Amino acid sequence: MPVRDLPGAAAPAAPHRASPAQQATAALVGQATATQQAAQQALGDSFAGVWWKPSVGRLAVATTDQGTLGQIRALGAVPRLVARDADALDAVQAQLDARAGSVPDSVTGWYVDPASNSVVVRATDVAAGRSFAAGIDGVRVDRVAHEPRALADLVGGEAIYGPDGRRCSVGFNATSGGARYVITAGHCTDLSGTWTGYNHAPIGPVEETSFPGNDYGIVRVASSSWNQGPWVSAGSGGRIAVSGSAEAPIGSSVCRAGSATDYRCGSIEAKDQTVNYGGGDIVSGLTRTSACAELGDSGGPYVAGSQAQGVLSGGSGSCLLGGETFFQPINEVLSDLGLDLVTQ
Repeated sequence: MPVRDLPGAAAPAAPHRASPAQQATAALVGQATATQQAAQQALGDSFAGVWWKPSVGRLAVATTDQGTLGQIRALGAVPRLVARDADALDAVQAQLDARAGSVPDSVTGWYVDPASNSVVVRATDVAAGRSFAAGIDGVRVDRVAHEPRALADLVGGEAIYGPDGRRCSVGFNATSGGARYVITAGHCTDLSGTWTGYNHAPIGPVEETSFPGNDYGIVRVASSSWNQGPWVSAGSGGRIAVSGSAEAPIGSSVCRAGSATDYRCGSIEAKDQTVNYGGGDIVSGLTRTSACAELGDSGGPYVAGSQAQGVLSGGSGSCLLGGETFFQPINEVLSDLGLDLVTQ
């Protein structure tokens, strides 16, 4: 029967060993933290913040008390004499926070900037930013080009959820004109309505479904909160960038990703197979592989190298005991629906 939407556990991530650059960064962060703590203790109420000065390779420390400049130098930091201490800057930010209920969308945020000894309001409309901060001292308004939005990546193999809570997996990202789509299994999208991502944020509605006969469906990416790219999860946090959809021959190695069993590989054993899932659900034109899958992996992507092959339809057995799986070839989906695969 088709692999459907029941809970499953992903494979544990491999231990991570920091690179020399990461180790150097960690050492720098540790040193900066120690210097900041020492400066706060030494300066007391006159402490006004710290920041890194890459031009000199040292931390800068701001103070409102000229008599503490020597103490800052003794810490190995660059001293900066300013008008407002850290508590004063926090108070300015608190005043802006109190106005958050009436902030216009053109004001994209605000933050304490110790280097300028001010609270910076960022806005796509400078006049709106000034109006929002009117009457509050210690504010600088900076213009930005775009309003922010929450972002997440749509990655092949990660979980998507139907309106009834069923779980399947992202297959591939695709476009048609200006519209964006997620390709997955048709036995998943046979339930219409809005689908959500791994974080349960809305993606969009089901646009097309073909099951049985075929086993593919597409969800329109209606929310701007989602980034599309050529990515397929490769396990342990890695990703594969899909570069095309050249069909691999029988006997080729193939790997698949899914939200239940992560990243699994096998070989292509047969093509154009008709599969009877029972209950009248017969699907033709599927490719059989020895890559295992389990409930929740449905719709996930198959790749041969960086070439997209298809989306998981169903299978038998399990990843514990062994089994086989079937995928819906991706080129048929692209052709039938007039889609362009998102590639590197």
